Amino acid sequence: MARSVDECLELLRLMEVDILSLDYDMGPGEKTGSDVAAAMAREGLYAREIYLHTSSMYGKKSMYEILYQNKPEHVILHNGPIPFDLLDEIERKAGGC
Repeated sequence: MARSVDECLELLRLMEVDILSLDYDMGPGEKTGSDVAAAMAREGLYAREIYLHTSSMYGKKSMYEILYQNKPEHVILHNGPIPFDLLDEIERKAGGC
């Protein structure tokens, strides 16, 4: 789990990512999810599936537009958060309770 824009990009550079849940707001004075989306587009760093979770409607629109216009055809982009049933499935596969 990445906790910053730089950590997220580093993980995308180092390994294949199946599911990415991308937030816009990373904290006051920090880079944003739009910075991640722009770097993903610039460097071709895409997860197989990308979900956008944020309370910022501006941020969601910005991230979606960047990713949608630049993503490869095989990448699935969702304009919303990961559904709860998928979160449960991910937790089960990871060995959670």
